[in-house]
Amino acid sequence: MKTVDNIIIGFGKGGKTLAGALAKAGQSVVLVERSDRMFGGTCINVACIPTKSLEHSARLSAVQGGGFAEKAERYRAAVEEKRRLTGALRRKNYDKAVGAGVEVLVGEASFLDGHRVSVALSGGGSEELRGERILINTGARPFIPPIPGLADCGAVYTSETLMERDELPERLVIIGGGYIGLEFASYYTNFGSRVTVVQDGPGFIPREDEEVAAVVLKSLEDRGVRVLRSAAVLGVKDAQVGAEVTVKTAEGEEVLPAQAVLVATGRRPNVAGLNLAAAGVELTERGAVKTDEHLRTSVPHIWAMGDVAGGLQFTYISLDDSRIVKSQILGDGGRTTQNRGEVPYSVFIDPPLSRVGMTEAEARRRGYDVKIARLSAAAVPKAQVMRRPAGVLKAVVDGATGNILGAHFFCAESQEMINLVKLAMDAGLPYTVLRDAIYTHPTMSEALNDLFAAVN
Repeated sequence: MKTVDNIIIGFGKGGKTLAGALAKAGQSVVLVERSDRMFGGTCINVACIPTKSLEHSARLSAVQGGGFAEKAERYRAAVEEKRRLTGALRRKNYDKAVGAGVEVLVGEASFLDGHRVSVALSGGGSEELRGERILINTGARPFIPPIPGLADCGAVYTSETLMERDELPERLVIIGGGYIGLEFASYYTNFGSRVTVVQDGPGFIPREDEEVAAVVLKSLEDRGVRVLRSAAVLGVKDAQVGAEVTVKTAEGEEVLPAQAVLVATGRRPNVAGLNLAAAGVELTERGAVKTDEHLRTSVPHIWAMGDVAGGLQFTYISLDDSRIVKSQILGDGGRTTQNRGEVPYSVFIDPPLSRVGMTEAEARRRGYDVKIARLSAAAVPKAQVMRRPAGVLKAVVDGATGNILGAHFFCAESQEMINLVKLAMDAGLPYTVLRDAIYTHPTMSEALNDLFAAVN
């Protein structure tokens, strides 16, 4: 049995970052990853990076136009480019970890007790490890709902597997109207697929600002995406075309033929096979590893980071989680989940939707003196230069203090702009700082001049 200072289970953003930091500090680290196809974690291999590679290719394809056969060829090339990119990043992440002094084992990790882990090696055999500290960073996996026929249909994919399909589906049905489903709807519409999104709830992206969500919905529908709300999926079955999805709406039942069906009904913490009970690690009611604000589990020397801890499922949260755990091991322990500031996010539809902070409705419910600023994306010169004038920008301001309460940008390059607002919010700066700043021209960031000049 090998004894080390740290066992890290999972090669995700948090795990690999912390592994490198601990190794450079002179501690012994073994990093266990179940598959050599997942070096670098979910983001690099099956989520952020490959999907955004496809998003970029899809936007270029939409501009080029052409018939379906031409679009299908461009899609095939985009999938190959995505594979090249993820393969290169996998190798880079492995080499970086090993170069820092981290030992990498490929296999399935399972707890034997609070300090010991057994690893069933992918090449055969097993290895037993004892760690002074153990860190869990195993991510999440797609959730497959119990819809009749779904598990047996050969044309059903998850967000991870659809990107491996070489053939562009002429018709794509997406089960789930959340962020992942909408991103894929946007990608495949730009590639040339006819996309139908089926969601069970009556609202459209209900956690977003209602006014902005309405603009997003109209934009998707104008681009040809069909969105069925308050729709129940009764069943999925194999068919000559690929699959048939039977749905029930207020208008009655409808059969949707499709070459591919994407299940985008969320992701669940990946704890299967870890045997956490043997270590005394508790789970939440939703099946995530239960942690405190320092990301410690119910066992003081075991931490959990990233999606498996049940928080926001963003790679940059996993990165920040590694900073929190690092502060426990190598620092003063002052960094926690409670003091990391505002968390922005972007949904990479076309154009992207980005948000930080509260919606207008949330701010009013909390009793703020709400002031609103709005700006059409078409009023931004750079949006016109890029031929991407669609969208709207909205900001929520506290009239009493001038502080920014929230920002909602549905426009080109919003994923970059939102970070400026997050910085201002974390620094406690009034909106006038962004209003009166000098920005380069032409850029999308200079829209903040006009947006915040419209506060009223």
